[in-house]
Amino acid sequence: MSNELEFQNVSVAREANVYFDGKVTSRTIVLADGSQKTLGVMLPGEYEFGTEAAEEMDISSGELDVLLPEADDWLHIREAQVFHVPANASFQLKVHRITHYCCTYLR
Repeated sequence: MSNELEFQNVSVAREANVYFDGKVTSRTIVLADGSQKTLGVMLPGEYEFGTEAAEEMDISSGELDVLLPEADDWLHIREAQVFHVPANASFQLKVHRITHYCCTYLR
């Protein structure tokens, strides 16, 4: 889990990533070492995402439930918690209140 409140020496994509009719948005940042993250906001709703790379989802504020691949039970996630999603998988979210997140792509 990243405890960083801000990132130094990054490039930011000018265009936002917009999903689900604008209910989920993020911006891609590229760190000095070339690694990428997305910083985003999710409005309340139900969503399904797919991954290419493994991901670490760091929830900085908000509240959601996540159904991870191969899982039978939903996990309840709140601010200051992290969950991991494997590469080439899909996962479902039930976002209960506005949620801010940082997604780190694990390669």
